[in-house]
Amino acid sequence: MESIEQVSRRSILAAGVALPIAAAIPGAALAKGAVPSNPLVRQRADAQISRVGGWFYLTGSVPEYDRLVLRRAKTIAGLTDAAEEVLWRRPASGKMAGYIWAPEIHWIDGSWYVYFAAGDSDDKFRIRTYVLKGAGANPMATTWSVLGKLETPWDTFTLDSTSFVHKGVRYLCWAQKEPGIDTNSNLYLAPLKTPTTLAAPPARLTVPTLDWEIQGFKVAEGPALLARNGRLFLTYSASATDARYCLGMLTADADSDIMNPASWSKSPVPVFATSEANKVYGPGHNSFVVDENGRDLLVYHGRDYKEIKGDPLFDPNRHTRVQPIHYRADGTPDFGVPVANGPM
Repeated sequence: MESIEQVSRRSILAAGVALPIAAAIPGAALAKGAVPSNPLVRQRADAQISRVGGWFYLTGSVPEYDRLVLRRAKTIAGLTDAAEEVLWRRPASGKMAGYIWAPEIHWIDGSWYVYFAAGDSDDKFRIRTYVLKGAGANPMATTWSVLGKLETPWDTFTLDSTSFVHKGVRYLCWAQKEPGIDTNSNLYLAPLKTPTTLAAPPARLTVPTLDWEIQGFKVAEGPALLARNGRLFLTYSASATDARYCLGMLTADADSDIMNPASWSKSPVPVFATSEANKVYGPGHNSFVVDENGRDLLVYHGRDYKEIKGDPLFDPNRHTRVQPIHYRADGTPDFGVPVANGPM
């Protein structure tokens, strides 16, 4: 599957890795923008910001878990007040009529696709991954239809799919519960044959086993790829969706066989976690984007408070947040700590 996603001046590495974080149609110029303020968008969890054709697009989970939404703006700050369109609503009953989670939008081979997780009306937690396809060039106005369910080796809990191109091959990375492994979800990687089918058996990249990965639930989910400085940095979210939620990271050399799990090393500690000082709790389910000023940004959700009444899943106040990424002398990303509310 060839992609026409092309990236900005900062997105081609010496190693020849095309970045998924800065997808933009060639020749599209971006406006210089105002300073974003956190939270960027309230009550939008699992946020993905992508950059295509001179626009920034933002999608994420809504508190009602009943629909897929999208907004766009010429600048990151403009997303705060941008009009939001409903791309698709769950049916009244049957398949995909349960919880709707964590959409990601991608421009592939001249078409728009949205990967999302959905349960069923008789079991809202029978979560599987499905794909929407848009019929036109403008995703805000096109007609959307369900292309089908993502086919993996197991018919089990499946969510949080992201797609990227590496060395000319389009891959899908996702979270899934594998039979025989006592976890809620692990991370898997495979090249794509079509938007709903894999071109090879998946590689299991990581299983949550470390103490900070298994607080409340044994979770590795929400993968996102940052390709920089000859390496691939694959972040993921771990533990329950309360203040213990945090980011881990896998790292591989860009020239390695990324389908070989041995090519990836895991950070022994979280790379991004709750900041009591800045009052940002449970940061996670991130994405990456290059802003209109050429800066790499970390996009994530977080809450403004620690104590939650009832199930954290039904607390609506996971807000979309952004902040710049810095790099250490060895080229690895330093995400720092979640910044406090206010201008970035």
